[in-house]
Amino acid sequence: MMRLVVLVSGEGSNLQAIIDACQQGRINGSVAAVFSNKSEAYGLSRARAAGIPAHALAASQFSDREAFDAQLMQEVDAYAPDLVILAGYMRILTPAFVDRYVGRMLNIHPSLLPKYPGLHTHRQALENGDSEHGTSVHFVTRELDGGPVILQAKVPVFPDDSEEDVRARVQHQEHAIYPLVVSWFSAGRLAMKDEAAWLDGKPLPPEGYAGDSV
Repeated sequence: MMRLVVLVSGEGSNLQAIIDACQQGRINGSVAAVFSNKSEAYGLSRARAAGIPAHALAASQFSDREAFDAQLMQEVDAYAPDLVILAGYMRILTPAFVDRYVGRMLNIHPSLLPKYPGLHTHRQALENGDSEHGTSVHFVTRELDGGPVILQAKVPVFPDDSEEDVRARVQHQEHAIYPLVVSWFSAGRLAMKDEAAWLDGKPLPPEGYAGDSV
């Protein structure tokens, strides 16, 4: 059974979806610990409610980003994770941190990558008049939101939508596809090699898995 460590900065709804999937046996693993850069993050409360060790590190306690990530790596490594999961973690990771877990670190980003890396993706989709938006699960590399895409989910965007309308629609899909991708990794079906995501021994296309069913 795989050991998962999850990093959060806020609400932790994707963390909850992963905890639930582990408890229901849909993921062959368990969340060993949760870390946040914000002590008030509700994701920490979700972890504690599930009996999972929850830790917060404050950036103000460290001289720079490198020192923060060095301490975070040390604390994460204490739980010997097979997979590190970014679930709404809002800090840019240092190269040293990424290199430590490359090939075994996942992120979920609220856009159809490579479209709209970075922040305010829902706003950008609305401002650009997009009729379609979505979310992407990808391996983490040094390039911000630029690692190999594993799976995407698309949602419609309607002319009278607010950002909150779009966010809710996207999050509903996130809660389905993120635990699924984690389950693929925990079952040994998913890997990163040759700078691409591979599923069941075959490289995935740039947009990730595109089968009719998952």
